[in-house]
Amino acid sequence: MNRVDSPIGVFDSGVGGISTLKVLAKMLPHEDFVFFGDSGNAPYGEKRREEVQRLTNNAVQKLLTHHIKGMVIACNTATSASKPMLLEHYPDLTIVGIEPALKEAVDNGAQNILVMATPLTLAMPKFQRQLHLFSGERHIETLPCSGLAGLIECGAQRLDDVKDLLRRLLSTTSDTQFDAIVLGCTHYPFVKDLIAECIPSHPRFFTGYEGLTRHLTHLLDDKNLLRTGNEHRSIEFLSSSVNPHETDLYRELFTSSIESATQFGR
Repeated sequence: MNRVDSPIGVFDSGVGGISTLKVLAKMLPHEDFVFFGDSGNAPYGEKRREEVQRLTNNAVQKLLTHHIKGMVIACNTATSASKPMLLEHYPDLTIVGIEPALKEAVDNGAQNILVMATPLTLAMPKFQRQLHLFSGERHIETLPCSGLAGLIECGAQRLDDVKDLLRRLLSTTSDTQFDAIVLGCTHYPFVKDLIAECIPSHPRFFTGYEGLTRHLTHLLDDKNLLRTGNEHRSIEFLSSSVNPHETDLYRELFTSSIESATQFGR
């Protein structure tokens, strides 16, 4: 296969990365994609950093068997814990990773910002440095959302539990009228409307997906790896879960035609 025609790999700790994939697929309409959701080991946000690094490296190894030309880490926790390691181990692979879009919210003029993310993402030094950088002239609160990604991973059957947890989590924030909420986990956009119901100030939501896609486009273009046409585009879905309904959940979340679907064993 010509390297230009190779797919882009997209990895997440579970189904959350589908939210990122939807933007990637829209902004890069000529590219093939292979998505791997490590639902069998989800969620990552409450694991140790070393465990996240091991699981992320395993995911890259799986995606490399599909001869990917680029890699998107569609998981804030995995990006925070593993991206520097991956860049060192795979210097010839174009790698980008999603991170909490705090800078995007600041650049858009937000003054009262709530950052929702997993405990590990919020604790990582890179995010803490960014938080310190932007906290001087604006109000920024962080909200560790333990358990939320795991409930979202279960789909509609745990919707009531998701609502209850969101109400409990958001009740612990201050009385600030937030004008921006940073969704620092790729699972959270799927419950954005539920979050909005709990916040009366009608904030804007920031994910960073468009900026991530533009950055990936630039890197691939520099290497002459962008496709300019593709009549038979393919988006393949892989999962480490043994749940037979995993593919149905992907189809529901992606809300698009799925050309092929495969399952990895654990």
